[in-house]
Amino acid sequence: MSTKQLTDRQRRVYELIRDLILNRGYGPTVREIGEEFGIKSPNGVMCHLRALERKGLIRRSPNKSRAIELTETIDQRDHSLPMAGLVAAGTTALAFEQTDRMDFSGMFCQNDRFILQVSGDSMIDAHIQDGDFVVIQKQDTAEAGQMVVAKLPSGDSTLKFWYPEDSRIRLQPANADMAPLYVSDAQVVGVAVGVVRNVV
Repeated sequence: MSTKQLTDRQRRVYELIRDLILNRGYGPTVREIGEEFGIKSPNGVMCHLRALERKGLIRRSPNKSRAIELTETIDQRDHSLPMAGLVAAGTTALAFEQTDRMDFSGMFCQNDRFILQVSGDSMIDAHIQDGDFVVIQKQDTAEAGQMVVAKLPSGDSTLKFWYPEDSRIRLQPANADMAPLYVSDAQVVGVAVGVVRNVV
């Protein structure tokens, strides 16, 4: 069934369920749905779930709080990664709330990886150009010399080589015309494990 036949609230509940199943691996609880949409009564949430079930979009198992399944066949999880936004080869804020996905037909795909599109030219000597896509392995540690997405105390994030030093961290660009970025503190968001060239 098409979601065009749903009410606006039913469509939004269905999209939440679908997004969580795709990205988290299991659907929301009744409480989570209620909190997301400001529905105070569990019965109010159940009405939407029953409507989605009647319209053939979900299946529910009684007496199991998270047992919501999609009736459609989902192959997307095996072939795509969440598109988390832009990462500057300078600095920018990450945008994990984006729901777009990029399909690379199984390349690099694991549940703990995501994609960022590079903005800027500070990594060109590492063959990463403005507009390219980098595949990031989620982790909060890195070894010296690894290419990482680092979150700065300002909240901005940047793609650089990671070099911890005595009392600071050197975030090294791969561009001979650019100076390193020195910070007293930074958080590793993930390590680059692949690059996809944007040829458009």
